[in-house]
Amino acid sequence: MKRPEIIARLPDTPGVYLMKDRQGTVIYIGKAVSLRKRVASYFAAAVPQGKVAAMVRAMADLDFIRTASEAEALLLEAALIKEYRPKYNVAIKDDKAYPWLRVSVREPYPRLQIVRRIKDDGARYFGPYPSAKLLRQAVSLLRRLFPLRTCNAMPERVCLNYHLQQCPGPCAGRIDAQEYGATVSNLILFLEGKKQQVLRNVTAAMEAAAALRFETAARLRDQLAGLGALSAVRPHAPVADQLAELQAAAQLAAPPALIEGYDISNTGGREAVGSMVRFRAGHPDKREYRRFRIRDVPGIDDYAMLAEILRRRYGGSLSGQLSRPDLIVIDGGRGHLQTAVRQLQAMSITLPVISIAKQFEYIHVPWQTTPLVLPRSSKALRLLMRVRDEAHRFAVRYHRTLRGEKTLTSVFDAIPGIGPKKRALLLRAGDSLGPLRRWTAESLRSIKGINAKTADRIIEYLRRR
Repeated sequence: MKRPEIIARLPDTPGVYLMKDRQGTVIYIGKAVSLRKRVASYFAAAVPQGKVAAMVRAMADLDFIRTASEAEALLLEAALIKEYRPKYNVAIKDDKAYPWLRVSVREPYPRLQIVRRIKDDGARYFGPYPSAKLLRQAVSLLRRLFPLRTCNAMPERVCLNYHLQQCPGPCAGRIDAQEYGATVSNLILFLEGKKQQVLRNVTAAMEAAAALRFETAARLRDQLAGLGALSAVRPHAPVADQLAELQAAAQLAAPPALIEGYDISNTGGREAVGSMVRFRAGHPDKREYRRFRIRDVPGIDDYAMLAEILRRRYGGSLSGQLSRPDLIVIDGGRGHLQTAVRQLQAMSITLPVISIAKQFEYIHVPWQTTPLVLPRSSKALRLLMRVRDEAHRFAVRYHRTLRGEKTLTSVFDAIPGIGPKKRALLLRAGDSLGPLRRWTAESLRSIKGINAKTADRIIEYLRRR
């Protein structure tokens, strides 16, 4: 990839960049407050000679991860350097110049501290980090996500940190050792760069606590939301990468070249509709979109409505008109997924099905009860969100159209002299005319079949109404 192309796709945001050679090996990892400006500086006219120049010459491609702040980039950079051990990253010497993070795992209730020296005390050490200022910001962030005690000796009652939700209050028995230990374990995983594992752990703990311990579940939910907000976001990747990652996540035999997405839209059970969208090679194929007006389900029952549109899609004329997809994506939670699987099984149809819930972007799959929690950096997650959001948009648009037609029909029925033929003309022209309040006699007279007298009568009625 050419250098101008590399720079053009970089955002002006904090993050971590990974330089790669022609074999795809990571040769250098750095952090930046502005990814675009930092990487562009390597290609400036006054590039230093020696190691940096050799590194730039060896670079054939560059990947990057956006972060919420430069402080988070500091933590991620250190974790990635330990993981990849790039050739051109200089090892920072273990001396007083650079701070480390220490987790005192041998204490009954461990603490997170910034230290200048490593001791043989059984604690876990992370670093070193080249910026003490950024590290202090990062620790503030970590204490919000993984609240631990900060006191040297535990008091007999909770302190201000507990009320600021930066300590869970072990001194007063507000949290047991097992739950506290889970927070410590997740903090260590996070510092090791294993964010996805942390997300899975917190999700499982939240679901286990939901039925019996509301306050614990609520705390874990907030922690999960914070972790989700921190998850790295990459730009749009090549479609092949998205499909390959989705193949792995959904346990498919091959990358899903054709994906179908479904959603339901209704207001209190009225004018209920369903939508089907189709993505080929990761892109919308709008010619093959279909919409369904719910016919057999009274009231509010999203599951029954979903079953109806799947039954009509795979049991009616559409079954012969459209090829079957490689993957079905349902907008909804585990209940929606189970409904889709049961409906397809009842029709003796075997197709891969998953669902994606709006809350926390959980991915529900048939082969396990706990959802998949993909990081925000996941190419597969971004593709699934696109399919889900497009199905939702298409369903809502049709639902609004039906509600608008119903409103117009009730209006036209009340105007003397508007019979079935003129009503049909007005309904067809409704979208182009916009909201009723913007209609004018001139715009109505432009409709073939609507004369000036009828147009004036309609405007007069609307004005009185």
